[in-house]
Order: sequence, then structure tokens, then C-alpha cells
Amino acid sequence: MKQSDVKNVVATPINAPVFPAVDIFFRNREYLNIIYETDIEALQAVVPEPLEVLSNQIKFEIINMPDSTGSYLECGQVIPVRYQGEIGEFYLSMYVNNQPAIASGREVAAFPKKYGSPRLYLDNDVLVGTLDYHSLRVAQATMGYKYVPMAVEEAQSIVGAPQFMLKQHRGYQGELIISELTRSQITDLEIKEAYRGPARLQLFEHVMAPLADFPVRKVVDAQHIIADLRLGGPAKLFDYLKD
Repeated sequence: MKQSDVKNVVATPINAPVFPAVDIFFRNREYLNIIYETDIEALQAVVPEPLEVLSNQIKFEIINMPDSTGSYLECGQVIPVRYQGEIGEFYLSMYVNNQPAIASGREVAAFPKKYGSPRLYLDNDVLVGTLDYHSLRVAQATMGYKYVPMAVEEAQSIVGAPQFMLKQHRGYQGELIISELTRSQITDLEIKEAYRGPARLQLFEHVMAPLADFPVRKVVDAQHIIADLRLGGPAKLFDYLKD
């Protein structure tokens, strides 16, 4: 391979890139969101400044992506925040069962992805979402299936909220060479179905999947949304190495 061609390599391995060079569009992306109250001190301890924590609420989400560059699921916790007057969500953790999605999410964007085994399925009249970290269950959510319709406009505002993430990258000696707060936002959004209903959420202690560090005090809302969409590219908002 010529030196001039190296810069055109999408990703390593050179002869079998871990993720494709395509503009990824998601069809029938399915969300199970459980919004609950927790301890605000725990949220403030993990949300980086200059983001501001809005309340004691956090969202547990499971997303099924049956048609993008493959079929896979992810699960994690998202915290409502404000940045210079704009309200959005800070993505704290994402557990994903797909290697290309983990690699591209971390290398190209700033999504905090690591490996996990989420599931989302219908059990009679109940939508069930679970997360296993290797052999252990760390989260289990249940929601009444198609209980109460949600307005399309509200579902759009939920799915299309600005996404804030922390991008960290280290050099060969372990030195921090990128430390940035980023923002992205979903585009080309079409809501196909949207519901809310009663729900329950259980979180189980695990050192490497510490969702239970944010204990469930009270479930305040649950949403089931299906949509087509495209992920917007990230933009740098704040540089911790310079600002």
C-alpha cells in the first residue's frame, strides 16, 4: 500500500475494517425508556462541567436496531442536562452487543460504548428489557405494552433531544491527548409508533456495569417509541485541555 493511500483507510484491520464507510440510517429503531428519580448527588458526581444537572431524574434506555449496518441492541443510562441554556441529555454509559457499533461509536463519535448483552422483547402484554454483563443480570425493565398513545410531537422531542458526550483519547505513553465535550443530534426523524405506560425497573449491583449506583427511587414515566432516523455527527463544544 502506498503512503498516499493510508489516509483513505476507513479503519483497521486494513484488509477487513471493523466498521463500514457508510452513512448509517436506522429503520424501525425501537426504544424502551424508563425515567426514574434517583439521588441527585450521584448524578452530579458523574456529569462533567460545564454541563448542569437539571434534577434528580435519569433515564434507563434499551434500543433495538434491527436494520442499520446489521441487527443489534444497546442499553444504558442518560442524564438530563443543560449547556449554555440548551437542554439535552448526557450519555453516561452504553452497553452494546455489536463490535462494529462499539468501535465506530468510540472512534468516529464519542459514544461511551462497551460490550454488554441487552434484550428487548414482548412477553404477552408486557414489553421486557434486560441487560446482562457477561454471565450476570444487571438490569430488568417491564412496561405495559401499547398502553397509552403518545403524541408524535412529544415523541419527536424525546428522541431528537441534543446528545452531549465526553470524548477521551490517550496517546502512546498514556497521556491524555483528546478531552472534549461534544454535541450531536438525530436528523431525518420519522416517528412510526409511540406509547407510554406503567413500568417497573430493577437494577443489580455490578462493579463493571454500575447502573445500580443510581438507585431507583421512583419511576416517573415509561416510553415505547419506534422511529426511522439518522445519527448526526458530533461537534466539539468544550476542550478540557485548552478551555
